[in-house]
Amino acid sequence: MTGKRIDVHAAAPRVHAAMAGVDAAASGPLEPALAELVRIRVSEINGCAVCLSLHTRAALTAGEGQDRLQALASWRESPLFTGPERAALALAEAMTLITAAGVPDEVVVAARQHFDETRLTHLVWTIAAINAWNRVGIAASAPA
Repeated sequence: MTGKRIDVHAAAPRVHAAMAGVDAAASGPLEPALAELVRIRVSEINGCAVCLSLHTRAALTAGEGQDRLQALASWRESPLFTGPERAALALAEAMTLITAAGVPDEVVVAARQHFDETRLTHLVWTIAAINAWNRVGIAASAPA
């Protein structure tokens, strides 16, 4: 197949705008760099090149360092990530790879140690939104 697959913005601008609104509201009280780390990690797992590029630039703009971005795929082995970041990334991976084991209780318990109910809820919505964007981006864009 050559050319563009689907122009999701032009074909359904109200849906696109609504999704953009959900995405913007989702991260709410989360630190911008944390929200971008989660978006990047989910996009790495899902293989969404468009979202990876977009959110890597956004993370850099939010003050994220190149060394941490390069270590993100191996965050479990890296000393560069804080407890709250580790809890958020574990939740992001569990929600993205949900068919493997659901979202284990211990992942939610760990996240609750770092996030109050409001911030945890916004984290869940941020993860859900980027998973939706990844699926739309992959379906609508030509493979990288």
